Amino acid sequence: MSVIKVIGFDADDTLWENAVLFREAQQLFCSWMQPYATPEESNALLEKIEIKNLPWFGYGVMAYMLSMMEAATTLSQGKVSGTITAGLIAHCKQMLDAPVRLYPGVAEVLPLLKEQYRLIVVTKGDLLDQERKLKRSGLLPLFHHIEIVSDKQTENYKRLLAQLDLEPESFMMVGNSLRSDIHPVLELGGNAVHIPQREVWAHENAEKPDKPYFELTSIWELPGLLQSKQCVSVGQFNSKRVNT
Repeated sequence: MSVIKVIGFDADDTLWENAVLFREAQQLFCSWMQPYATPEESNALLEKIEIKNLPWFGYGVMAYMLSMMEAATTLSQGKVSGTITAGLIAHCKQMLDAPVRLYPGVAEVLPLLKEQYRLIVVTKGDLLDQERKLKRSGLLPLFHHIEIVSDKQTENYKRLLAQLDLEPESFMMVGNSLRSDIHPVLELGGNAVHIPQREVWAHENAEKPDKPYFELTSIWELPGLLQSKQCVSVGQFNSKRVNT
């Protein structure tokens, strides 16, 4: 593991809570749509529209608001009231202004890692929203580089590593999404650490990779993983929970 020079961190639901805000918004949306559809129908259509709109709107709160408004119009057959539309917009503004709640260990672990590694953020979503959250988190001074992308595909990581003049084997990505944080980095030959969270958007679900990677219960375990003499061979720990 001494080859690791740069550690990349996903932001939403890796450094701080985020999915809970979308779950609460989804519940509110379903309650407002009850005159027109059951919660199950509302959820199903909203998710379908979200996925359909990704190529146009990308990820984040603003994209979610637009998808909710489209879903509300569809479910109500154009009869949704201005009051509900205004309520959706107001709630999304509240999401954008919500406090940043760091996960346990983040504020303690990152300064320790900064002493030995270059730390970067690799996240997707709305540019302004992600910039605001990074500033409010208090973590911004710890990072050497911030990369906010429209999506996390292998090519995105490839361009990032070229920009940093970094070989894949010297890079480790830490995140909660197998689809966005683990699979693309492993395809490049990099190292990846999966820290699962209870709430994961269905779109981020993916099969466990065949390539070796690490899985931890929390960020508290990351320094021990990096220091462990057992971690010389990444292949020994494919989908293995490492305790420190």
